[in-house]
Amino acid sequence: MYPLIRFAKEMIKFRNAPKLGPLDTHVSTHMCWPWDLDPWIELNNGRTLTLYDLGRIPMASRTGLIHVLREKGWGITVAGNSTRYRRRIRVFHRFTMLSRLIGWDHRFIYMEQSMWRNGECCNHMLLRSAVTGPNGIVAPSEVFLALGQEMESPELPQWATAWIEADAQRPWPPVVPDDARAAVADKAP
Repeated sequence: MYPLIRFAKEMIKFRNAPKLGPLDTHVSTHMCWPWDLDPWIELNNGRTLTLYDLGRIPMASRTGLIHVLREKGWGITVAGNSTRYRRRIRVFHRFTMLSRLIGWDHRFIYMEQSMWRNGECCNHMLLRSAVTGPNGIVAPSEVFLALGQEMESPELPQWATAWIEADAQRPWPPVVPDDARAAVADKAP
């Protein structure tokens, strides 16, 4: 289940926080609760991605993006991500989350987020996001103009551009193995 109460808490907690510039870092603290665990009694990998929402959405609010989305009737969606897991987060562990935008191209906005505990990075995510409108993807340059920010993207780090290039080579739709074709066949009448 989506952590709606935690989401509301984060939005209330940061509602009067200082505004952030588009490239500023949003810092938040969280706790791993029993319902966040996997069978190995550590933070579930899928839940990690959900908890990253608790950093991204308040960050978007603090930059003014949520206001612009509502005003323009736009939405925002995750268009891809890559997560690296390195240290365990266990029940009742507190951790710090860092969320920041690292750049954009003609279609997508790229963010990085990380969770830290005792000075060590537990996991790190690169996320590709798109702002959407009635006609599809809204160019990031238009989004930043709506935010009152006429600026060029900083150069994306090499590791991010390498991921973008590698992901572009992935076939879409994915190839369905012969032994699974029947499972994905259109069964509509």
